[in-house]
Amino acid sequence: MPTGLSSTSAASPAALHPTSIQAARRAVADVAHLVRFRVGTVRRRRALRIAVGILVGITVAVCTVPMALPDTRSNDVLIVMPTAFAAFLLLNIVSGVASGGGRELLSREQGVAYPVSPTTDHLGALLMAPLNIAWLLQAWTILGSAAYALPASAVPAALITCLLWFVVSTSAAQVVAWTMEAIRRRAHGRWVVRALVGACAAGAAYLQLTDQLIDFLDRLPTLWLVARSLDGFTASWLTGVGFELVVIAATVVLGAVPAHLAAKLPSRDEAKVEGGAYPVRRMPRTVVGMLASIDRASVWRSVPMRRGITVLAVGPGIVAILGNMSWTNMTILPGLVASGGALLFGVNAWCLDGRGLLWRENLPALPGQVFAARALVLAEFVLAASLVTLVMASLRAGVPSASELAAMLMLVLVVTLQVLAAALRWSAQRPFPVDMRSARATPAPPVVMVGYSARLALSTTFTGLLFSTLSRFPDWRLSLLFAVPLLAWSGFRFARTARRWQDPVERSRVVMAVAS
Repeated sequence: MPTGLSSTSAASPAALHPTSIQAARRAVADVAHLVRFRVGTVRRRRALRIAVGILVGITVAVCTVPMALPDTRSNDVLIVMPTAFAAFLLLNIVSGVASGGGRELLSREQGVAYPVSPTTDHLGALLMAPLNIAWLLQAWTILGSAAYALPASAVPAALITCLLWFVVSTSAAQVVAWTMEAIRRRAHGRWVVRALVGACAAGAAYLQLTDQLIDFLDRLPTLWLVARSLDGFTASWLTGVGFELVVIAATVVLGAVPAHLAAKLPSRDEAKVEGGAYPVRRMPRTVVGMLASIDRASVWRSVPMRRGITVLAVGPGIVAILGNMSWTNMTILPGLVASGGALLFGVNAWCLDGRGLLWRENLPALPGQVFAARALVLAEFVLAASLVTLVMASLRAGVPSASELAAMLMLVLVVTLQVLAAALRWSAQRPFPVDMRSARATPAPPVVMVGYSARLALSTTFTGLLFSTLSRFPDWRLSLLFAVPLLAWSGFRFARTARRWQDPVERSRVVMAVAS
């Protein structure tokens, strides 16, 4: 890893003032150094190889298996392909803007000793973008749709177009994300960003209320690209691929410009949180209440937590409103939001304390009280996001029946306890030292986060499908009957994790790992 020159080092003028080409070459070389560094820090190499093999295997499967299925609805799938392309771009933009420019290849705390340029940071964020379960699921959906909807002879060309579009969307979204971050860091920049987001939301609402949304989707520019990938390796396909390659090159280079602009400005959100004055609140009466108030402040005053909870709560709610979801279809939302809330910090719940966890262990509080306070705050965080989403979605869903209401209430309780038990168990099993002050931080390494998100998505999705089926039955007590064993099982796992936290040896292992 190259380091900066010291005051006694001799350097040529070319080294002190490199040209744009030289700086770009060094940035690419630094990215290679950082990738090797990140791979070298992986403790379980065999698990990494297995994870990569699973991802590659799933990708190959979604590109080939749909070709053998009967194409009874191929036209319906083909019609929504341009919309799926646009949705993939929108997903990347929202993710990049919410995370302040994308995920870090090297954390701010680890990279402070090295001259990591903004260009290197930008290229590293591009490499980290696919290590996201939402990115992977949408990519697999688009690849599988293309393999299903097209004849076998046209599938290879279409898959190449899809893969290039994934790169186009990711690199273009990075340009938008860095630009928004550069704006956000200026005076009154936060209000400008909020105004832009509000204008986009108002535009989407106007299209929906005036019944122009379908016409708007039919006129998306992605239609031109999809149309050129339907007939295999033809001249029109080559035109589309050439266009994608040009856009990729342009956006990768262009993204470095706002990245440099953002790097020259301090993060106002982080500075406001860390340098703000907070009034003293009423003293809680219990030890758990006191610990929970400390934990609550550390969560809600964290920049990534506040941005993440906003996107998680409002995003699915807007989708439900625009899609006019019924109560039966809304059962997919609580699990999605609860899983996302846990992935913001719950899967490494003790990382918010950092070195302060050493101080927390010296407080006159029982280990069970500390665990109960952290579990309470995580449950509040997950429930708050889920309830906001459901309230927004219910605006167009109408009045639910007794069975639909019972199914939804039981579903929220079940997925909350499921996510809570899993997140706290993983927090004790595999703690990681993470600086969660940065808006770009994640509570665990990227590959680990993919595994966590996949497992949470799988369990909560099946639970949502179960209660979606139960909501169709007239007897509302059926939902309560099925919820009892699910709550009992998750409660047992939660209690087992709480007992494990009582072990001083196990607890000290977590404390030392987080504080390191």
